[in-house]
Amino acid sequence: MEHMLLLFVFFIPILGLTNGTETEQDFTWHLKKIPQIVSERTFSLESPKFKAKANLELNSVCGIECQRKLPVPSLSDLKDLLSYETVFENGTRTLTEVNVLGLVLDPARNITTQRSLRKKRQIYGTDSRFSIYDKRFMTNFPFNTAVKISTGCSGILISPKHVLTAAHCLHNGKDYVKGSKRLRVGLMKTKSRGDGRKRKGARRSRREVSAAQEDPEVATELRRQSRGGGRKQRRSGRKQGTSDSMPSFQWTRVKSTHIPKGWFKGVSGDVALDYDYAVLELKRPHKRKYMELGISPTIKMMPGSMIHFSGFDNDRSGQLVYRFCSISDESNDLFYQYCDAEPGSTGSGIYLRLKEPNKKKWKRKIIAVYSGHQWVDVNGEQQDYNVAVRITPLKYAQICFWIHGNEENCTQG
Repeated sequence: MEHMLLLFVFFIPILGLTNGTETEQDFTWHLKKIPQIVSERTFSLESPKFKAKANLELNSVCGIECQRKLPVPSLSDLKDLLSYETVFENGTRTLTEVNVLGLVLDPARNITTQRSLRKKRQIYGTDSRFSIYDKRFMTNFPFNTAVKISTGCSGILISPKHVLTAAHCLHNGKDYVKGSKRLRVGLMKTKSRGDGRKRKGARRSRREVSAAQEDPEVATELRRQSRGGGRKQRRSGRKQGTSDSMPSFQWTRVKSTHIPKGWFKGVSGDVALDYDYAVLELKRPHKRKYMELGISPTIKMMPGSMIHFSGFDNDRSGQLVYRFCSISDESNDLFYQYCDAEPGSTGSGIYLRLKEPNKKKWKRKIIAVYSGHQWVDVNGEQQDYNVAVRITPLKYAQICFWIHGNEENCTQG
């Protein structure tokens, strides 16, 4: 089995064959010139009440049917939607109005790709999630980029001082949620959990083999478990150390929070999933490797149409949970997918691996934010989906502006 996993890992770059041909698809990060978000005016607002109840499952939001009917927003609309609120750790709040430069509006309407409807569950069929136990993986890239938000969500490190998460983890569309005034971000560290390895010779499921095929880190973790499980202590009598552990968290205070105004201005006065993202600025920088932002490609430009993300699902307390799956539907701003997930994982950064331009090296980048299990209108009825917010060129420009504080560093993505 170990040799089989090694073969899967070795042949990852050629898994993008189309129609049985030998021509490799162009699974590459293509640099694009992106619009610029420029701050025009900032003024103070009344301090939030911080009394809202966190709502991790939204109802009657604009879904697939609604997305198709939406008109293309004008430049004036986009300037309004991309203006943003900033809340500081002392409870003060500001609104920053922005201008959008270098944008070419697409006259095409919102497009969705229809596939089969899904079942009314957050876990679809067999639970395909993986808990990451080995501290060598848990505290190293890419798994170490996952963080826990004190309001009960997940997030991902996108700079030495910034975390990307979902807006609804902090704001319910009307007010900031309880606990967001003294917001904390938990970075993983490890503590011993005893010997929790699988017994030697335990068979791997087909899903584990698929996971190894999709991501080298998972393959390495499975190989380690195959080799290491069931080993006896050395004859010297010295206790053999174990790398299995449960994560604990080093909590860091949040200095400020940015949320786009579009989150407060949804369809029919309700929240809009298109803008369910937020950036947290940490009070102190961390020294860990973070994951870079990328502009979300279309499904056709993703190897196997697969996405990956890790978070802290509530039903697996104290565990970092990884999963991957294929995307079912897409619109200009949203992914609709089958990834098994539970509350607590919302806000996780969704990433994929593509080749760097003119290089053979493959690189992971964040292309979406997991918004969670949501109810949307489909054919006049409510249908449940696991939804993610795509990082479009405009959203990339805005998030990049929040990270760097200027537009000069955000001209390409």
